[in-house]
Amino acid sequence: MGVFGQLIAALDAEGAGALVTLTAASGSSPRGPGARMVVRPSGAFNGTIGGGVLEWEALDEARRALARGRGPALRRRVLLGPHLGQCCGGRVDWLIETFDLRDLDDLGRLAEAERAGPFATRARPGEDGRMVRVLGEASEGEPVVVEADGALRETFAEARTPVWLFGAGHVGRALVLALAPLPFAVRWIDPRPEAFPARAPLNARMVASADPVAELAAAPDGALILAMTHSHPLDLTVVSAALAAGRFGYVGLIGSATKRARFLSQMRAAGLAEAALAGLTCPIGVPGIAGKEPAVIAAAVAAQLLMLRPS
Repeated sequence: MGVFGQLIAALDAEGAGALVTLTAASGSSPRGPGARMVVRPSGAFNGTIGGGVLEWEALDEARRALARGRGPALRRRVLLGPHLGQCCGGRVDWLIETFDLRDLDDLGRLAEAERAGPFATRARPGEDGRMVRVLGEASEGEPVVVEADGALRETFAEARTPVWLFGAGHVGRALVLALAPLPFAVRWIDPRPEAFPARAPLNARMVASADPVAELAAAPDGALILAMTHSHPLDLTVVSAALAAGRFGYVGLIGSATKRARFLSQMRAAGLAEAALAGLTCPIGVPGIAGKEPAVIAAAVAAQLLMLRPS
């Protein structure tokens, strides 16, 4: 759930919420511009601006602002050494905005844009000191830029790397959970509807397909493909089609070195070129992580996928 969805959830639960945004950072700061937290009057919060004393101070100031009620945006410059006693020599600027039920319509519009993918706003201070956001187009560069007049150009909803995951078995389930808080958009495919759980994380879409391999046609160029189905023949069909397409950023197959050798032999016999076969990753996951438990495998694979994301 994005920050505006979190704000709506805070308003629904407690009637108010605050948004803390790092608008600038320099030196050894724990997080950069665009780091955000949503804070509730009760003190519950989502997100992080870097932890430690910095985050504790921001949480305290946000709670005090919420106690005063919906009001103007608050700006503060924090020197991590002199102000907080941190050994980091950095500096951050933060902005705290408060919201209540009067803001639901505006927040709903922003949450809808956030669900659709990356988007941008220009937020300028209004006459009452509150930030007024106008939707724009997402652009490259810093996620937050402070303009000369105090307005902010912001980008929301970090671009998610597409993952096409074939297989809803134990490891598939563990991997979907491992990827839930990470910047991936997962299309989770299995021919067995009953294999899926009742619910999946917000960044995962469950697809019960009678023809799983046909799903590859909809995968964008550069997508990360993983095969870990209940069936070795289906795994073979998926990785063969993915490698033959020659347009994906990663084609991973769960299994041992023996399974890899057997699959390579069968794909060679089927006429797949050596250049295509070189794109197969099997076993999957960061090397050196021992353990065959689903959660351990999922952690190793999630780390590998993070390393493959475009910088």
